[in-house]
Formats: sequence, C-alpha cells, structure tokens
Amino acid sequence: MDDYCYAKMATSAKREHERESAPPTENNLKSEDEGNLQPASQAPPCARCTPFTVAAMGKMSVPQTEECHRKVTAHIIKRLHPFSEVESPTFRDVVKTLNPKYTPPSRDYLSNTLIPAWYKVEKCNIITELRETSSVALTCDGWSSITQDHYLTITAHYIIEGEMQQKVLKTKAVYKAQTGCIVAEEISDVLSEFAISEKIIAVTVDNVANMYVAIKRLQFVKLCCFAHTLNLAAQSLYSLNSVSQWVAKVRAIVVWMKRCLMAKVVLKEKQELLQLPRHSLILDVRTQWNSLYLMLERFTEQYHAIQAATLDQRLRKNMERDRLARLTEEDFRKAEDFISVMKVLYTSTLCVSSEKSPTCGQILPILKKLEAHLAVKDGDTVFVSNLKKQIWENLSKRYQNDEIRAFLQLASALDPRFKHKLDDDTIWDQIQRKLIEQSTEEVCGADGNTMQSENEANEENEDEQESQQPPCKLPKKTPMEELFAEEEAQSIVSQQSSMSIKKRVERELRMYQDVPPILMSDDPAAWWWNQQKTYPLLSDLAFSYLCVQASSTPSECVFSTAGDTICPERSRILPEKADMVIFLNKNCL
Repeated sequence: MDDYCYAKMATSAKREHERESAPPTENNLKSEDEGNLQPASQAPPCARCTPFTVAAMGKMSVPQTEECHRKVTAHIIKRLHPFSEVESPTFRDVVKTLNPKYTPPSRDYLSNTLIPAWYKVEKCNIITELRETSSVALTCDGWSSITQDHYLTITAHYIIEGEMQQKVLKTKAVYKAQTGCIVAEEISDVLSEFAISEKIIAVTVDNVANMYVAIKRLQFVKLCCFAHTLNLAAQSLYSLNSVSQWVAKVRAIVVWMKRCLMAKVVLKEKQELLQLPRHSLILDVRTQWNSLYLMLERFTEQYHAIQAATLDQRLRKNMERDRLARLTEEDFRKAEDFISVMKVLYTSTLCVSSEKSPTCGQILPILKKLEAHLAVKDGDTVFVSNLKKQIWENLSKRYQNDEIRAFLQLASALDPRFKHKLDDDTIWDQIQRKLIEQSTEEVCGADGNTMQSENEANEENEDEQESQQPPCKLPKKTPMEELFAEEEAQSIVSQQSSMSIKKRVERELRMYQDVPPILMSDDPAAWWWNQQKTYPLLSDLAFSYLCVQASSTPSECVFSTAGDTICPERSRILPEKADMVIFLNKNCL
C-alpha cells in the first residue's frame, strides 16, 4: 500500500513538472503586464504565441519604469546618497527582490538625465509661482566646502494664499574674489534667472562687509541678521575679565570630567545617589554663545553631583595632580545669575532662528523687551550689573539707521501680534501716506490698462465681424441676478465714487487699530489672508513686509545640507550637480 502511494505521488509530481516546464500555449498564456495580454481563450482568433510575446511578459511598461525611476531618484536626493548607490550590488539585490522585472538606472543615467530633468521641471514650477507674487524677500550667505570651493546661497521668501513659501534659488560656486561688486553681480544674475529683480523688498544677511557693499550696490533694503546680532552681543561678554576667568574655571572642570573615564563613572554614581537626571555635561564652543548658556545651565543642574564627584577619593588625587581649581558656592551663584540674565537673550535667539518663518516685525518688540530686562536694578550684584551693561551697550548700537528703523517699525505695525507694542505713533501716518500713494498708482495704471483693453476689444470686435464668427457665449445669469442687475451695478459704482481713497485708507487703519492683537502662536500671514475683504488695501501692504526674514538662518540651514552633499565621500561632485541636489532636496519632497 505504501509503495503504491509513493508511486502515485511521484507520477503526479512528474506531470506537474512537465506542465510547468512546457512552452506557453494558447491555453496557459496569460499577461503579467497589467492585463495588456489576454488569455488565448479571450484573445482574437488571429493571436499567436510568438517569442516576442513571451519576452514581453518579463518586462515592465514604460509608465511603470518611469515611476520606479522617479522613486529611486527621490530616494537618492532626499537621503543624499552618492549617485553610485544605484549600481551597488546590495541596492540592486534589494530592488531585484522587491520587483524582479525592474532594472535600476545606471549612475550615468541618474546623474546626467534623471536629476537634470527633474531639476528643470521644478525650476520652471518655482519661476511660475514667483510670477504670481508681487513681493519677494531674500536671504544670502556664503560658505566654503571641504574642497575649499566658495558657494553663495540665495533663498526666496514670499506669501501665496496666506501661506509663507521658502525656496532655495541657488547654491552657486563662485571662483572669483569675494568683493562686494562680485557678490552683487552673482546675486543679480540669480535674480534675473528667476525674473524677480523688480520684486525684491529687502535682503537679510549677516554683518559681513562684502554683503553690505553688494546689497547697497543693488539698491535693496539690507537687514542685518538678528540672530547674528544677538550672538555678537553675547560674545562681547568674553571681554569682561570677571566673566572670562570664571568661565575658564568652570570649563576646565567640564573638560577634565568629560575626558576622564573614571570621572564619568563617579559622576553617574553621584547622580543616582542624589537622584539627579543622568545628563552628560555640555562643553561650550567659543563661536556659539548659546553653547555657553547651555553649558552653565547643565552645570547648575548637576552642580551637587559634580561637587560630590570632585571630593571622591578616586578623583581627588588626580585633580590635585592636574592642579584644577575646585568649585565653590560662589561659582554656583554666578552660574545662577548668569542664567537668569541670559535666558531672555537665549529665548530671543530661538524666536528668530528656530521658528518656521520669523518675520522682521519681531525685531523691535524683542529689542524693547530686552531693554527692559537688561536695565540695571537696585538689588543687582556687581556681576549681574556688568553683564547687563555689557550686553545692552552692544545691542543699543544696532538698527539705528533711520531708514532701517522706519522699515522695521512699519513691519511691526503691520504684524497683528505687535501693532500695540510701538512707541512711535507717527508710523501710522507713514502707512497712510504709503497706502494712498500705492492706491493712486494702481488706479492710474488700471485706467491706462482699461483704455488699452477697450482699444484691443474694439479691434477684436472688428476682426470678428469681418470673419463672421459666432460670438462667445456668456455665463447665464440667475433670475435674481437678471432682475436686480441694474440696481446692483449702480450701487457698486456709487460706493466706489462716494468714498475717496484717503477715506478708505483712514477707515481701514482705524478698524485695524481697534481690533485686538492676535495671539503670538497665530500666523500673521494667514490672519491677513482671512481679512482681505475687510482690509483690501492694508492687506496687500502687509504681505510685502511679512515675507521679510528676521535672520539669515534659512541660508545657513542650506549649508547644513550642502555639507552633507559635498562630504569627504562625495568630494568630487561637480558644483552644478551639487546645486541641483541641494535645490531638489530643499524645495521638493
């Protein structure tokens, strides 16, 4: 019985193998390409099984292949992988496992065809989008790669439908001397390439001299990066001997405990014993003042654990051998005073650097708050007084140019979060004059365009009569619109003629001033977009100033991506390809 069963099973397996290995026939041929090839039983009588139809069964359609190419290209761009990744055996093995029919593109095809084609399409989309906006603000900054090539990055900021847009226009390699004239030419070429030379409201850059000359040569409004300004004010504290000597003492302890393996072990034991958070110590970087604040903040948090660790017998002899000064309660009190003074400055830096799109309307309100916070009070110690005087002495010299200050005041007034935080009420008169001038120019331009359009319409009507073509059908009016069409037209004309431009401007300004300010968490651009019907004149002016950035952080963030793009593993990438990769990485996906 067993031998019979085994023989039967072997016969069935043999027949199944012969059925699978047999060539395709009209009965078993089926399509594997989205149903394009139908079984022979459903195909027309003339359909034949040929070698070409069998070969087509193992291929993907052109749309499917293009879609897979797009996904692979997006993966390489977004993750900043080398172009050679598409030819690596592991990558191709993964792709073959997921879809045996798909063959990834070669490195050459990816670099010279797919990425440039995608870049061209996205660049045209941004140019079309920029054509629809009337005001654009820029941020610019320079950067040197590991190959010592200098790059200039320009980012554009504008508002569309109440939403702030941020686009990287160019990360361009510059091989000339970085003088103000050269930088101005490079910026001008980029603006002409994107057709926005006449739409620039202001440019936000750092305090480098060549940028100042370049923006002045281009005759744009130049704003100094507010985050860089706060950093310079904080860096000035190192000039105080009382601060520099005390910070050096704390830094020496932190460096020693981070380098010593036994110190790390002992510190963790003390943290657990004192029930403190198991945080590592932070070491400051001279060029980044925020790191000094964070180092001292962590120092105050872990002070008792640090003090206990330095008194431990396992570390005491080593500290005495290295001649490290021991920490005292006076050092702890100074750290607490330093944090209480610098916390507002640290928070201000975060406001203009970590937010999605900080506008220049924040600058003057923040400066006003810092002035009140840094005012010397009766109960302040000598250490605290010196800190406050040194910081405010540096900050008080900033943004004193009359043109720049008027620009910032107008931007703050048009920000519904800060409109009541202004000291100078004359700014409303300036807004009124600006709105009247702007509205008058628009009316004159509209009249000229209307006359031109009427002439063109008359010529078109004559041409239509000559050609005897049937007129275009107008949309049919509802019975209510048809019944009251004349009265509605007369009311619109009477409203527009009865109220002059000056009265309309005064009315909008009065209404805007009476409305309470919005919350700090609200989006001012979205608020103006929702209030367009209420403030038709004022909203257009507000959009022009809300797109101006308070800091050049967007350009500096681009260099983080540029550093990952032009890295030691990809140091031979061409500047043109690096620009495409950065452009697509920051603007797409």
